[in-house]
Amino acid sequence: MAMVPHERSLVKRMSDKPFALIGINGDDGDDELANKNEEKQITWRSFKNKQSDEEKSISEQWNLQGWPTLYLIDHQGIIRQKWLGSPGDAVLDREIDALVELAEKDAP
Repeated sequence: MAMVPHERSLVKRMSDKPFALIGINGDDGDDELANKNEEKQITWRSFKNKQSDEEKSISEQWNLQGWPTLYLIDHQGIIRQKWLGSPGDAVLDREIDALVELAEKDAP
């Protein structure tokens, strides 16, 4: 949750850019997730880690080793970076800005 303020600023700064932030939330209940999203002003799509008892959790499917794990995926769907833990706001901004600029250049 320590990254949420920066994530909120990223979503605002990139609102007119080819950028999407998607979160996976490790909280158990739907009510807990909804309350936390409202409390922390999380406006981007945030999925519950465990969708059902019959399916593997998202963290199991992606073989996450810890929280937070960040994947930076470009406009072609290629994973460009993966971090276990926060890389820091400056690094994150630099890497995202570079990929957004590339996506804008490739746009028709």
